[in-house]
Amino acid sequence: MALKHAMIGLFFFVSLCCSAQQNYLELNQIVTDSARIFTIQEIEGLKTKLTNFESETSNQLVVLTIEELGYGTIEEYAYGTFNQNKLGQKDKDNGILIVFAKNDRQVRIEVGYGLEPYITDAVASRIIRNTMIPEFKVENYFTGIDLATDQIITFLNEPDALEEFKQEIASEGDINGWVKLFMGLFLSIFVAVGGFLFYKSYAGIVEMFRGMMIGKLGLLQGIFMVLFGMIPMLFASVFVGMPLFFATMIFDMGIHWEEHENLLDDLSWVYWIIGGFFLLTLALALLKILLKGKEEFKLSLLKNDPTYMRKTFSSSGSHSFGSSSGSSFGSSSSFSGGGGSSGGGGASGSW
Repeated sequence: MALKHAMIGLFFFVSLCCSAQQNYLELNQIVTDSARIFTIQEIEGLKTKLTNFESETSNQLVVLTIEELGYGTIEEYAYGTFNQNKLGQKDKDNGILIVFAKNDRQVRIEVGYGLEPYITDAVASRIIRNTMIPEFKVENYFTGIDLATDQIITFLNEPDALEEFKQEIASEGDINGWVKLFMGLFLSIFVAVGGFLFYKSYAGIVEMFRGMMIGKLGLLQGIFMVLFGMIPMLFASVFVGMPLFFATMIFDMGIHWEEHENLLDDLSWVYWIIGGFFLLTLALALLKILLKGKEEFKLSLLKNDPTYMRKTFSSSGSHSFGSSSGSSFGSSSSFSGGGGSSGGGGASGSW
């Protein structure tokens, strides 16, 4: 725990030194709705609940909504706001801050030092993922935040409920070790086969580019060969990609694909990938020519070198990056913080 706090402290210290000083909101309400997503009745009800909770336990649970983060991350913003306002009591560090950024579609639960053993990163993450984000996706912002505060209050008031929740988290990803090993080996076979097929197919495409640039493969035939050569490479990509996709879900690698649905709305990244693919292939083909040292650049529209074609692309032969060049590539102001601080514990999410 001490090492974690030290690393987090160092990270934020460097962030503060390398960027302009960030001015955070001064919180004089236990609920601050700068994003204007709550009704007056919702604000008052939430204030009453959180104020009563603080009076009964001395724990401060604070809610802040903002329009947007600006240039920083939600982790930096929550950490800076928490510590600038000194949430929680100084001798207990028992504050929790929920930051909701409307336009950025992000939320974070920032937890003070004293409450980290209870509201752990895993607990905060599961509250965000299972309670808040489903409501946020249908724009029930108040409901998501209100339910999250109910859970946090329950967990801090009822140790048995918190322990049961932690056991649920542990059991969610607790697949038998032998089952994990078997599934890992099974998926690895697909990845290995797919990776080998991808390598061989891609090596052939690089060689096609090289052949066209040294005049031994006609441009017209070479273009068709490249297009057909990409078909097995795409199949190989599926052999690699699908097992890796399933692995992220089975072994809980922290990747939540539902958070990246916006990639389907803007497909401009596909053009960058295609462009990068052809630029890399061209660069590798040029490198192979330079490593040969004795080959000249020339183009042929239709003419092919029969010996080159038979030796390089015959079904009985094979080619790789290294075989031809000898190398491989590898509303009141009564609220205020009590002097507490946060070490960066908590969790974030987006929707």
